[in-house]
Formats: sequence, structure tokens, C-alpha cells
Amino acid sequence: MTKFDQRYAADAFFYGTEPNRFLVEASALLPPTAEILSLGEGEGRNAVYLASLGHRVHALDESAVGLAKAGRLAADRGVSITTECVDLAHYAIERGRWDVIVSIWCHVDSALRRRLHAEAVRGLRPGGVYVLEAYTPAQIGRGTGGPSDPDLMPTAAQLDAELTGLEILRSAELERDVHEGQGHRGYSAVVQWIGRRTVGAR
Repeated sequence: MTKFDQRYAADAFFYGTEPNRFLVEASALLPPTAEILSLGEGEGRNAVYLASLGHRVHALDESAVGLAKAGRLAADRGVSITTECVDLAHYAIERGRWDVIVSIWCHVDSALRRRLHAEAVRGLRPGGVYVLEAYTPAQIGRGTGGPSDPDLMPTAAQLDAELTGLEILRSAELERDVHEGQGHRGYSAVVQWIGRRTVGAR
């Protein structure tokens, strides 16, 4: 059992059942009825929200326990999502496959993150959109959520460099209140990033 299986084992949803606020704001920029890949989806709140907008969502996570809860949440909300239990270190994003790729609080080590971002750029169809929110290293010590290793937490400058090939629509580090279940509770240092694959990009 992984640490995330343990985290998600309780009946309650560790990060709540409501979608991430930044994702809700970014949803206006997404293509209609998009094919969406969600990285590190957890218990499904963001995938279920996107499905409720009419998108087709494929949710990835390393926790089978979390994804089982995602399936139940989707059924409770009357929507359909697909899930895949996978370690992102052993997953390759298919080239030209997705209209949207979403990464909300998906913190992986910097080497894996760089590889995934290179694949994400190639994995988006022309006009496709990448949406990310993550904690930055400035979050360390706040006790309001996120990992304890700064290597897992990107800066805006790092994301700008790693996602070369996408037109940057938003790249900002800021502080905001994050209240999502018991896992994210309080004032937090975050980075928000949105990029679009331009038509004609290779």
C-alpha cells in the first residue's frame, strides 16, 4: 500500500470533493468537449468537475484506493470518467493525443517533471491547453499543505523553461488561501501556469 493509498483510505475525501479553484477559473479557456488527461488525479474531484462540463477525462494516479473513490464520486455526480492506476515514472504521454492536460498539485521530482513536461508539449494537439497549479519552494514550513522537499515544487521560471513550445497564457507565483478538505488548509505559496500549443507547432 502506497502512502497515498493510506491517505485516501478513510471514507472522507482527503482533499474534499469540490474542484480546485484555479482549475475552475481556467476551464473557460479549454476547448469544448475536450479529451483531457489529468495527472495525479487522486480521489477524482477535478476529473469529475471537468466531466460535468461535458469533457472526456482520463485520470491517472498511483493510488488504486484514490481512483476507486474517484469512480464512486463520478457515479454519485452522474458523470463518467476513465481511470488508470500508474506510476508516472513509468508512463509515457502519447504524442498528439490530448486537447487538454491538467496537473493540479501533482508534485514529482524535478527530473521526472522535466520529462513529463517535454512529453506534455508533444502530447497536446494544436490548440491544446496545459493547466497547472502547484506549490512553490516558498511553501516549505507553512504547514498548510504540499510536500516537504523543495525539489518537488516548481517555480514559474522553471515551468516557463520546461514547457517551451507552448504559448504562455498565465505564469505567476502568488500567495492565496487554499481550502480543500483536510489536506490543503490555509495561506499558501503557489504557482499557476496555463499554456496553449500553437497551431502548426511540431
